[in-house]
Amino acid sequence: MRIGYARVSTNEQDNAPQLDVLNEAVCERIYRENASGKSRARPELERMIDSSREGDVIVVQRLDRLGRSLKDLIELLDDFKQRNIQFISLSENIDTTTATGELAFHMIGAIAQFERRLISERTKAGLQAARARGRKGGRKAKLSDADIKKAKAMLLDPDMTKSEVAKHFGVSRPTLNKWL
Repeated sequence: MRIGYARVSTNEQDNAPQLDVLNEAVCERIYRENASGKSRARPELERMIDSSREGDVIVVQRLDRLGRSLKDLIELLDDFKQRNIQFISLSENIDTTTATGELAFHMIGAIAQFERRLISERTKAGLQAARARGRKGGRKAKLSDADIKKAKAMLLDPDMTKSEVAKHFGVSRPTLNKWL
């Protein structure tokens, strides 16, 4: 099935030109959105993605109608590829149903993978630099060393239960056991 997606950013804009182009491209179903490209809330796009199936072809007039940013666009196209959904952008002549379009699609995918690797490398470098400065990641410990000593001393009293000690320090019993 050929599925079209048309989006305009404001109520004053008219999506008729996009709809005309998508109708000429013989789209069987067209999803219409009236939302800023910067907005994450695009319910018609979500509905289109949810309803699309393997073998479908998603058609847009221009790439900027689909994605909020290059990263967003690449993630969408990668999702289409993984689900075996073809993609056509009419203005940019990207058509993954052809060899040339498939090449363009793979280039976009390679850029996406490159970007993900760069982000990963920067994150790892940042964590390593933080550790070198003595910072540890993760959640702050619920019990200090002094609290653990006090808890052990409280448990020497045969009338004191672990549940009472845990409640005293504001932690659960499994957390208390972990630190003991």
